[in-house]
Amino acid sequence: MAEREPWELVWIDGETYEQDIHSMINCTSCHLGQSVDDMELAHEGMVSSPTADPVSTCGQCHPAITEASVNSLHYTLAGYDTAVYSRTVPEDHPVVEEMESYHCNSCHATCGDCHVSQPASVGGGLIEGHAFQREPSMFQNCTACHGSRINDEYRGLTSGHADVHYTSRMTCIACHTGDEMHGMDMVDVNHRYDGGEEPSCISCHEDQVGVGSGILQHELHGTESMSCQTCHSIEYNNCINCHVEQSDDGIPFFSVESYSLDFAIGKNALISAERPWEYVTLRHVPIDHESFSYYGIELTNYDNRSTWLYSTPHNIQRNTPQTESCTSCHYNDEIFLTADRVAPEELAANAAVIVEGAPPLPAGYEEYDDRGAQSTEDFFGGGSTEEEPATESNTFWGDAPATEEPSDQSSDGFWGDAPAEEEETQDSGSFWGEEPTATETPEADDSSGFWGN
Repeated sequence: MAEREPWELVWIDGETYEQDIHSMINCTSCHLGQSVDDMELAHEGMVSSPTADPVSTCGQCHPAITEASVNSLHYTLAGYDTAVYSRTVPEDHPVVEEMESYHCNSCHATCGDCHVSQPASVGGGLIEGHAFQREPSMFQNCTACHGSRINDEYRGLTSGHADVHYTSRMTCIACHTGDEMHGMDMVDVNHRYDGGEEPSCISCHEDQVGVGSGILQHELHGTESMSCQTCHSIEYNNCINCHVEQSDDGIPFFSVESYSLDFAIGKNALISAERPWEYVTLRHVPIDHESFSYYGIELTNYDNRSTWLYSTPHNIQRNTPQTESCTSCHYNDEIFLTADRVAPEELAANAAVIVEGAPPLPAGYEEYDDRGAQSTEDFFGGGSTEEEPATESNTFWGDAPATEEPSDQSSDGFWGDAPAEEEETQDSGSFWGEEPTATETPEADDSSGFWGN
């Protein structure tokens, strides 16, 4: 997160706020307290975060949204429970809840964390002088929490190659709709991969997928052999051995032993009508046998859940190492999750997703066996074939280098870092919000999978 002055976090901009329809509501209607001149009496019984109970506040005007949102994953953090509970026994769950109160609950998102202020997990603070934002800021809200994976991958801070959707100026809400974020029409969702695929690549790329698309690789593989990310993702972060503890002063913290860029294709453990693929991309999550030992929690059922899990990386490219040739995947064990890539103590947990090796070409497709006949130069530099050389940018939408931000960035920090001499004139109310500098890494990891989602 870009640093802000302390006063900016609490300053209510009266001139801006009076243009907001919410200014017609008396302050005490939401924050309680008393409308009197005496400072002490005025703050008596005041609630600093009224949206912590959205049904009684926001729900007065937005009943349908709030009734759904209190059951959404952003509000309940049920994804954490799904992951941790599956590895523990019920009698340990009260201790698990205590642990989560120290290490997880700061990611719990209220209405205000998306529409009025920065999330509590990054220190909170008003975004635009208490003015309500219909659409959350990508940098001050979404990636403030979903940082070290989604933000860094999407913007190319991890690999040096930004997601094609980012270079096309698409924000989070271009794909992740308000209905999805609020949990509308979703019942009994305990994990972000429950139910249908939302958002879905096919929502925008229907004509480019499967038989009839006119794209040879898509024609051959259809829509059930692999997820889109299997061919169109590149390396992403994988974390190893996270441990949660408290300092001598009682301050909760976590430590990750190591992390590395890696890419792995494996079996789909979530096969369903919505996700019919045999092969998907897998990411290693930082769970360890001793992750919660500080609190006396034993992962008795550690093997109940894979440590390499189905993932949807935010680093999509049109051309990737996998798309260079047929044998970039077929016969290429290096990009598949084989047993030798899995730690011995995790083999049982990952039995359902480990593959014996890369699949051979099917009978009748020997003409596509181009081993030794295809250039394997770095796909972001040299050409992969004479007929269709790989561009330097390797982007789906344009020819701006993938390692650069769009060349027509404005001086208000819309895409890149604003020049130092112009920082004071930045419009803090831009749709994107204040963008972190390229050297910063958001403090909070994304709550959508840190422990196993």
